[in-house]
Amino acid sequence: METIRLSRRALNQLILLGAVVIGLTLHACNSSQATATAPPPQELPVISVSGRPVTTYTDFTASLQGSRDIEIRPQVDGYLESIYVDEGAFVHKGQTLFKIDARTYTQEYNTAKAQLLSAKAALESAQINVTKLTPLVQANVVSDVQLKTAKAAYDAAAANVAQAQSLVEAAKINLGYTNITAPADGYIGSIPFKTGSLIVKAQAAPLTVLSENHEMHAYFSMSETDFINFKARFAGNSVQEKIKHLPAVDLVLADNTVYPVKGKVELAEGQFSKSDGTISFRATFENKDGLLRSGNTGKIRLANQVSNSLLVPQEATFELQDKVFAYALTDSNKVVGKPLTVVGTSGHFYLVSGGLKAGEKIVYQGIDRLRDGVIIKPKLMNADSVMRTASL
Repeated sequence: METIRLSRRALNQLILLGAVVIGLTLHACNSSQATATAPPPQELPVISVSGRPVTTYTDFTASLQGSRDIEIRPQVDGYLESIYVDEGAFVHKGQTLFKIDARTYTQEYNTAKAQLLSAKAALESAQINVTKLTPLVQANVVSDVQLKTAKAAYDAAAANVAQAQSLVEAAKINLGYTNITAPADGYIGSIPFKTGSLIVKAQAAPLTVLSENHEMHAYFSMSETDFINFKARFAGNSVQEKIKHLPAVDLVLADNTVYPVKGKVELAEGQFSKSDGTISFRATFENKDGLLRSGNTGKIRLANQVSNSLLVPQEATFELQDKVFAYALTDSNKVVGKPLTVVGTSGHFYLVSGGLKAGEKIVYQGIDRLRDGVIIKPKLMNADSVMRTASL
């Protein structure tokens, strides 16, 4: 048998050719397998974005106070003899709240009355003297000087009676101050004193605070930006005129329930606070059932009617680097993430002023499985039905 001898160069070319053939064969196999296993586009629900009138709400932190919070203070000094009410109790106007030891003031009153009786007796004596001297002077039995002296004594006695009467009234008033009564209907606040405590007029702390709360005031503040938006939103040449055009407001309580009675904004301060740059407002709420108390906190909720705004369900959006995005559908059924300009919220919806146009379609569900450029099979959903479902 004849042996075939190949040169080194021919051998290398033969090896390279074999490697190329094997590589092309493997590539063809892999391409066929990939083509055979490529999945179809996933079917995802899409909705058409539309504009419609909506109501948005802005909340402002508020603190509540009674229409009058009256400090109950002593007007005489003495020991606290009795406390007739408990903290948090409802009291009526004229009801006795506290009793200060009245013995000293009773004695002062009795002394003043005795002095009045003495002054009246001196006046009567002076009157008798004037009556006695008058005919004697007319008969030239005594000099006119004596009658003038008697009349002067009478005038002094009359002045003493008036002074004594004033002292009696002052002592009577002080004696009455030992019985401290409620100046109005309302609820009693904390009572920092106990029976036997020394009470003085000049003390810093009141005996208690009586909250007259058949009406409640809710105080809240707006930032400068909120105030500018408020002025632009409502008609009127002045702030007070604009307040008159404000709709009734809601009070959201600390547990996020809404107080059943709406309130009315009545007052605004004339200038911004230098400390925090806010301006204060006050809203008034009826409180017939006494559900609200001074010291409560909550939020004032202002409604804002927006005539036409694009509504995008929050479920159909995602956040990336502090921006809100939605996947919009192109003509070729590819999805493209678009940043949205969000101007507010209404329930479970974003109010959008930029990034999308009315009639544009976006992916409603399944956005966590998407990325830019992915082709989907859109399933168009009824926008009104989606809106109702998202509002629940």
